[in-house]
Amino acid sequence: MRGDDDGKERWMSHGNQDPFRLGFLTAVEDAERGFVGGLLVTNRFGRPLEFQCTAPVKPNRAQQILYGPTLRPFVLGELLGRTLVDKIGVKPHLVLIESDEILELRQHVSMVVASVKDSKPDDPSRLPLGMHAISFHPDFPSDRDEIAKHSKSILAEANMREPFERVREALAETLRLGTARTA
Repeated sequence: MRGDDDGKERWMSHGNQDPFRLGFLTAVEDAERGFVGGLLVTNRFGRPLEFQCTAPVKPNRAQQILYGPTLRPFVLGELLGRTLVDKIGVKPHLVLIESDEILELRQHVSMVVASVKDSKPDDPSRLPLGMHAISFHPDFPSDRDEIAKHSKSILAEANMREPFERVREALAETLRLGTARTA
């Protein structure tokens, strides 16, 4: 925030000028409407810079049969995830996900995608980030080195799982408001 000449404070965001931006991508499933995805971009301190969400996507029965076990990764990664990454104005340096089902998103976007894991200091495939660790898509080994350059700018006590809860709450609110409008 900064003070203006008239004494009022205004929220200020540095957007694309922040030195290291994190994206938190997750989805919720509504029994009636299907999947809704959300992407929250924050600065390195967890302050929001931008939030986007998708319209609900509900696969029909034929799609469920034809896609089989690949349906969820397709819907979550390719449909919802790629749409959100393409749509977001403030581009993150790193897109964090909770579920390895979404890790295939990395095949479809130019930015680094990593899955938040419990910290295991003895696992060289994971990179410590805040209170947790992150793992990367095996087809993109240089992603780890790219993010390692910035990872020290994240506070050691930063909870990398907490922003996902904010995204889920925002998606639930969006679904609730959508239901109220149609009722």
